[in-house]
Amino acid sequence: MRYKKVFVAVLTQFSEEGEVTPLSILWPDGRLYEIDRVLDVRPRASTRVGGAGLRYTCRIRGRQTYLFREEDRWFVEAVCS
Repeated sequence: MRYKKVFVAVLTQFSEEGEVTPLSILWPDGRLYEIDRVLDVRPRASTRVGGAGLRYTCRIRGRQTYLFREEDRWFVEAVCS
């Protein structure tokens, strides 16, 4: 399976302590995905598409997926069709 890096818009919430919580992901084609829950946040690299930063392990529609924050940009590892 091949993957590509897709930069996405992310609606976030900032706490008083400065913690960032992603709430939803907006794909370039306009599809919006609500994040059900953030399960984990840690510094990690994407071994599939390159890049590094904070990796958010999220549950979206009952499925676990990774969302990466690389400096001030967000990306996901999307399956190539």
